[in-house]
Amino acid sequence: MTNIYIGLVHYPVYNKAGEVITSGITNLDVHDISRSALSYNVKNYFLIHPNQRQKEIFNQILGFWKTEMAAFYNQHRVDALSVIKFAKSIDESVNLIKNQENNHPIIITTTAQTKENQISFYNLKELIKSSQRPIYLLFGTGNGLCEEILNSSDYILSPIQAKSKYNHLSVRSAVAIVLDRLLSEEYKEE
Repeated sequence: MTNIYIGLVHYPVYNKAGEVITSGITNLDVHDISRSALSYNVKNYFLIHPNQRQKEIFNQILGFWKTEMAAFYNQHRVDALSVIKFAKSIDESVNLIKNQENNHPIIITTTAQTKENQISFYNLKELIKSSQRPIYLLFGTGNGLCEEILNSSDYILSPIQAKSKYNHLSVRSAVAIVLDRLLSEEYKEE
């Protein structure tokens, strides 16, 4: 199986009005997605944000979790944060993966919307098993990734289908579900 990478994109994403915005980093996304990433052997989790001040906030969060006090308080959280990296853009994160892997990743974007020609969880799971290239899953904050990002990817993953008409999971929940469906041996589509 190939290496899996995930990226949490803060720009360009949509707000509720469909405008392109830059969303803010949240402490919960940093911690919870790192925990999911480490649990499913994700090679790196990239937090993608163009703003220098947001990078400073990110570094403050990580700075605390590199102290002895943090290790005493919660070693599991310290371990989980070992997979996270900061990147100013999607392109920067792709270049970091290319340099680490000596290969360009297959870029998979995610959305809660149904689009034409989306790759199913089953087919992506098969691609992960057979690919010689790393897989890079991009998730959007706010109200999701902009169309230009979706359209520039190699594949757009089919949305998570729940049993209700409500379809607006937190990105933390979506990441966990997607990783489980793609990397768990037990998940099979009906």
